[in-house]
Amino acid sequence: MVYWPVITLIVGLLGLLSSVLAQNITATSTMPLQTTSTTSTAPSLTPTPIPSPITLKISTKSGARNKTAPLLHGLFFEEINNSGEGGLYAELIRNRAFQGSDLVDGVAPGATPWAPTLTAWKSIGGALLSLDLLNPLSENLRTVLKVDIPSNATGEVGFLNEGWWGMNVQPQDYDASFYIKPNGALYKRNVTGVNLSLRSAVTDDIWATTRVEISPDISVTKYTKLEAVLTPSVTAPNKNNTFAITFDATEAQGQTFYFDLISLFPPTFKGRKNGLRKDLAEHLLDLKPKFMRFPGGSDVEGNSIETRWQWKKNIGPLTDRPGRPDYWGYWNSEGLGYLEYLQWCEDFEIEPLVTIYSGYSLDLSALYSAHTVEEGDLDFYINEAIEQLEYAMGGVDTKWGALRAEHGHPEPFSIKFVEIGNEDWFSDSYYWRYPRFLEALQAAYPNVTYIASQATETSPANRNVTIPPGGMWDLHHFETPQFFKDNFNFFDNWQDIAGYPDVKIYVGEHSVLGRDRVGGIDWVNGEGRFKFPTTVSAIGEAIFALAMERNPTIVTHCSYAVLFQNLGRPPQWGPNFISFTADPSETVLSASYYRQWMFSNHKGTETLPVENTEGGFDPVWWHASIETGSTTTTEDAASNTTQYAQGNIYVKLVNAAKQPAPVTLNFDTAISKVNGTILRHDDEFGFNYLGNATAISPKTFDLEQSAIQNQGMTITYAVPGLSVVVLELDQKED
Repeated sequence: MVYWPVITLIVGLLGLLSSVLAQNITATSTMPLQTTSTTSTAPSLTPTPIPSPITLKISTKSGARNKTAPLLHGLFFEEINNSGEGGLYAELIRNRAFQGSDLVDGVAPGATPWAPTLTAWKSIGGALLSLDLLNPLSENLRTVLKVDIPSNATGEVGFLNEGWWGMNVQPQDYDASFYIKPNGALYKRNVTGVNLSLRSAVTDDIWATTRVEISPDISVTKYTKLEAVLTPSVTAPNKNNTFAITFDATEAQGQTFYFDLISLFPPTFKGRKNGLRKDLAEHLLDLKPKFMRFPGGSDVEGNSIETRWQWKKNIGPLTDRPGRPDYWGYWNSEGLGYLEYLQWCEDFEIEPLVTIYSGYSLDLSALYSAHTVEEGDLDFYINEAIEQLEYAMGGVDTKWGALRAEHGHPEPFSIKFVEIGNEDWFSDSYYWRYPRFLEALQAAYPNVTYIASQATETSPANRNVTIPPGGMWDLHHFETPQFFKDNFNFFDNWQDIAGYPDVKIYVGEHSVLGRDRVGGIDWVNGEGRFKFPTTVSAIGEAIFALAMERNPTIVTHCSYAVLFQNLGRPPQWGPNFISFTADPSETVLSASYYRQWMFSNHKGTETLPVENTEGGFDPVWWHASIETGSTTTTEDAASNTTQYAQGNIYVKLVNAAKQPAPVTLNFDTAISKVNGTILRHDDEFGFNYLGNATAISPKTFDLEQSAIQNQGMTITYAVPGLSVVVLELDQKED
């Protein structure tokens, strides 16, 4: 994630800032600096021209084709905006193990930032709740909940959790578990059980309840794990619900109990234990992604070297995971850890694109370069990265592969892509760190493609890294719509222009951030910044996507950022791909989401040559491809002929003007039928939001037969204003 210059000492203030943003709406491993930069370059406020007629000649039986990039459209996940904690990670209990707190919760004078708190926990029936350090659950979970039951307590007594800004309740099984230990000095061994319930936070309604028996012989020196299933019979009318654990006061009076790792999971995606929230995962799967980059962005680096993402600390039993202060200012339990990421890719049947920590961390001061490990210590972090890959790919006869098997996954994962660091143009040391990592990683895993996180961007070192042929570069662009229009030809002949022969590009993070303005994106004050993706966001991103699709030998992967926004909290970044609350019915898929859905579902297998015989780019942009299935175009050298594979044709058209654009498509094959999918809105700054979630969403249509002319060789179509269109054309059978 691009690091905002305005980040101050308290990262949590980013949320407050975002809420007022305008919606309005070795030294030899260097090479000469190029002019390319990932920062905005002051695009002009060029008026959008009125469309003039465009005629395109699309060839299916002649000309040069390229295979489309098979892995082009994918996902990038970063823990930001409570995307995972309280979101995609399906755990419903907030602050389940009292590991740490969020900066946005405030820090009392003299208190320790990120210290454990009782956030989200409330007393029932007068129970006294406090934190305890004398009775740790494990070496890594050292703070627990102490529950003192008053000697005069009556009725039910215990505590509840408010969830992550609410809790969804519907007729399905909820798996509850927790660890409990009585205080031996006070325990009377007369408590027969505890009651678990899902209940309303605003009424007296109890949606589900069950009782968990407690043995008279329960240990008072070790924790006992108790489990139960809660199954509501009705759907709660809203997300204002809680999870409660209570005692019968007549049994528990005057006694003390310790609790930790209190957990509640709804059904997860593909039934994975400790898995993903089902509805959000399904929205991602609907995009038909081909890869996922993880772990994401600045959170890999952390705000110090010690608080970097450390894979060895987020694998294995949850009792062994200490968690860490997230880069974005809140506590990360790391229940969604390295193995869970790998299993996520496995369940999606997509390629993992694994990021490794490369020896550079950020700082709360927002100054950079910040923290680089000493050169003499770098081998430690290189070995850590090699071991990270062994955990994923090693056989059960290897140290780390055996540990993976012990964690329940004996089969190795396949890792084809590894990124070395994240946004290392903020550091002054990548030019010497990258080659050392690359050399060691290639020696250990030579069949992996390694991705550099800095190449031609301006950096404090004022030096570019040398990416060897066969390598990749992760490029990030957060821009205005005009930037993407002005740079439509950025990828054309990029390898020759930039001096990186046979180096591919992964556009790892991109989006339209705000309105067109002189100077581009306002990173300081947020002028013109969008809160949610708008119509012009989808249009600008579509133009950029066309630029990628027409250069499949250059751009092989791309992903949007940021993926999620939890509406229960102030945003730390915007706009975002998907917005959600604790209630699945309140999920909002953005215009940017639907744009990617259209492109990833209509990619084709080969590009088609397109010649504009009338008109040019701006305000309309285009690209054509063909879906040939398993058949491919082949060349016969002996006869000097080409056998062109055939199939359904896709023509993508983007109209940035408000007026319709007349387009004529001429083919060398007869078309029998044309249907289309369109994404548009009359308001260029319109957006989807809670209560109006499908204002900008794809609509399908059939082109009238009268638009198919010249015995099927010519198609006429007026591309509506402010639209992204995909036409699917069926060829007549011979």
